[in-house]
Amino acid sequence: MALPSTLNRSLELAGTLPALMVAADRVAATVIQGVHGRRRVGQGDAFWQYRPFRDGDSASRVDWRQSARSRNLFVRETEWEAAASVWLWRDASPSMQYASLRGLDTKAVRAEVITLALASLLTDAAERVALLGTGMRPSSGRIAVRRMAETMYDETRPLADGKSRTLASLPPMVPLPAHGSVVLVSDWLDPLDQIEAVIRHYAGTGVRGHLVQVLDPAEEDLPFDGHVKFEGLEAEGQHTIRRVETVRQAYGARLAAQREGLQRLARPANWTVHFHRTDKPPQTALLALYLAMADLRRLNVS
Repeated sequence: MALPSTLNRSLELAGTLPALMVAADRVAATVIQGVHGRRRVGQGDAFWQYRPFRDGDSASRVDWRQSARSRNLFVRETEWEAAASVWLWRDASPSMQYASLRGLDTKAVRAEVITLALASLLTDAAERVALLGTGMRPSSGRIAVRRMAETMYDETRPLADGKSRTLASLPPMVPLPAHGSVVLVSDWLDPLDQIEAVIRHYAGTGVRGHLVQVLDPAEEDLPFDGHVKFEGLEAEGQHTIRRVETVRQAYGARLAAQREGLQRLARPANWTVHFHRTDKPPQTALLALYLAMADLRRLNVS
């Protein structure tokens, strides 16, 4: 079976990214055990850290000596040396099939490139990766990336009757083990209360998360003038605006509010949010994700 061109593009992209990161000694020091192969909470014997007591923790896990030094209860955590698992998801719903200019990637293609390139980087760092919601078991190595690409391709192939598949615009909410990570790539234009439900589902079980918003430049800038007819890609119908320039400022405010809402939802869960537009190099988004997942944001990377 022929693989989608996005796989070749993403592998090529992932091959260029380490050159940007290896140049910094701080990155190399962090990835000695793999990007996420560093210390993890688990059943090991070596002490790692104290953390505040959470609902659901057993009283037997409380470190009473440490807790006696403050007004809060603390749990003693140990480290786990095994590699972590990362579940990746990209939005392949109809609204992602948009590009405002010829030669630009659609949002769907760019989301696939970022997802597959990140998978390549993570597996090179001995991570286990899987596509969220497919039942795929996390695995490592280049075969894992190939399997992900094939699954993504199968998900978007037309049905036997020639009709397109309709995929959800929000990630599935499935059980995941604590201390894993999810990377969710979408345009994130759904209602904030629906997005909040997704974040709460995963963060509530101790899963770390990273949101990547991918937008077309026209969705950010609304560069149209005059009489324009807009047509939704998910059966929203048509809407005509006689003078688009008169709503540009209000539109920008709505988009800014949506982005501020994403950050507000992510902050209590200690998730990260990244913004990317399809007329910018995908390396930028990948580098930000790589550094965030390696906890390098504190190192003042220039």
